[in-house]
Amino acid sequence: MSVTALSRKQFDAAGNPTTPLGRLMHYLDVSELHQLSPTILHDNDRRPRSPTWVNVYREIMEWAILFDILRTTTFGTDTLMLFDGLLRSKVFAGDLFHRLLQGIREAITAHAQRRRNVYLAGIAKHSQVYTRYRLAMSLEDVMTAPYPCSVEIPREIEAKAYRWAEYARGDDVNTGDGEINKYVGGKMFFVKFGGGRRDPIWPVDIFVSQTDKSHIIIGCMLADAVSGFPVPLYPLCLQRAHENAALVDFDFDVLQDQIYEAVRDILGDQAPVLDAFTLQSADPAAARYS
Repeated sequence: MSVTALSRKQFDAAGNPTTPLGRLMHYLDVSELHQLSPTILHDNDRRPRSPTWVNVYREIMEWAILFDILRTTTFGTDTLMLFDGLLRSKVFAGDLFHRLLQGIREAITAHAQRRRNVYLAGIAKHSQVYTRYRLAMSLEDVMTAPYPCSVEIPREIEAKAYRWAEYARGDDVNTGDGEINKYVGGKMFFVKFGGGRRDPIWPVDIFVSQTDKSHIIIGCMLADAVSGFPVPLYPLCLQRAHENAALVDFDFDVLQDQIYEAVRDILGDQAPVLDAFTLQSADPAAARYS
């Protein structure tokens, strides 16, 4: 599907947004997908299209759904929204991510005015920061206490682990040059949910404006992580979300059949070639393991 067609699917004939992505685009005052990210090129752009644009589109969709839930849902009780990944991104063009974070902050404030506390955090399976300091932490017995614990990571420690220092600079950092924060929405913590000395440590981003509520947010995550399965001491809600989102087994077969049917219609008289293609093994060498 073309980028232009994807853009049109977000709005109705009158130009009103009909999808979470459309509502995010409307808030950011953009009408085309290529305006959201420099990785997504316009259909008329003659430059080679990056093969990673689909991954960028997926990340933007994840932010759009989070944005839409926070701004359209009426929560019946205090709620923690847990994002799969750190609360930072470099895929958006210009200051769009900064404006997205502002919209999230507005939504959280609106919920607070209705006496509902909505918290936002992100958890990552990997982080350059933790990878860099993991051995040093082990040597110094950092976070090896026989109970769950957490530690806030200073921005200067973060910056040393990244190639681009701005990926570790949030709204809580004043550089003095007037440049706005374009990439970071979270304050990083290292969190251990288990009571073992060598239990896994996870990088967690807490929404910058809620850093003072870190004890509440991490406490909520702990209650969910102790029930984690099949990955121990990892938030159960994210594991359930992964299971529901994964295309495997029967779901994947159905999707693949639909793709083949669409390609068969396009090929017309050459459709039998596709049938022969599907019967050929893509990896004949794999038979040596069966």
